[in-house]
Amino acid sequence: MRRSPITTHVLDTARGKPAPGVPVRLEYKGMEGKWLLVGQARTDDDGRLMAWLPEAFELRGGYYRMLFDLATYATDSGQEAFYPYAHIAFEVKDTKAHYHIPLLWSPFGYSTYRGS
Repeated sequence: MRRSPITTHVLDTARGKPAPGVPVRLEYKGMEGKWLLVGQARTDDDGRLMAWLPEAFELRGGYYRMLFDLATYATDSGQEAFYPYAHIAFEVKDTKAHYHIPLLWSPFGYSTYRGS
């Protein structure tokens, strides 16, 4: 299975470990302005989603968003989640590039950046 053109890695900074089992959805903003589901999966044991999109998926220019279900992860790991979800929207301009969107999470905050 090939690596997806959009990947993620969730790190639980409160525990200093990867965050396994985080449900993640990827959506694309279609021509009519509606968000369309592209793929969904749970992070692996290393907190990553590397080959999670359908084989037929072709990266198009436009707006995407990743939705992280942090409430489910927090409950599964025995923690609280002040922010039950993180929604990260980003724009794809270069369809030949790889987009890695990491999420650094703790029970009371999160941050993200464009990874490599």
